Amino acid sequence: MDDLKFWEMVQTAHDQSNGDMEEKCELIEAAVSALPKADAMTFSHLFDSMMDRAYSWPLWAAAYIVSGGCSDDSFSDFRASLISRGRNAFENALANPGSLADEEFDEDNWFYESYQYAVTDGVQAAVGHTVDRDQPHPAEPSGDEWSEEEVYDLYPQLSAKFS
Repeated sequence: MDDLKFWEMVQTAHDQSNGDMEEKCELIEAAVSALPKADAMTFSHLFDSMMDRAYSWPLWAAAYIVSGGCSDDSFSDFRASLISRGRNAFENALANPGSLADEEFDEDNWFYESYQYAVTDGVQAAVGHTVDRDQPHPAEPSGDEWSEEEVYDLYPQLSAKFS
């Protein structure tokens, strides 16, 4: 298991789900649960790594604008949902969070809590237990922190679309 295989599995589940998050969760859980133990553990670590990469103030600002507010739990759901959309969507959003203004939004799909549980359940089925993180979650998001008073000025296109 490497980054390419990780993203291939995520993309396959995304493509086969036709935008149905419940179906996507079932597909990724089944795919991960069928992996050999070592690969499932690596998949878990790669998922955690992608969640950590997306733990940034700029991306949190975009999620905040889209939802009209965004708690840390909601931001976790947002990051997992972003990963579920595949590598291109993930990398584009990290490089330019404002580009999310070009995406169609269904708040239930973009803040879908169950995707990260589907990954965890698939890993647990393959490994036989929950897998511990191989590195601690970052204490703080990366990038420049923003205030609620200024957040809507950060991404004018997102603000225009969602305000």
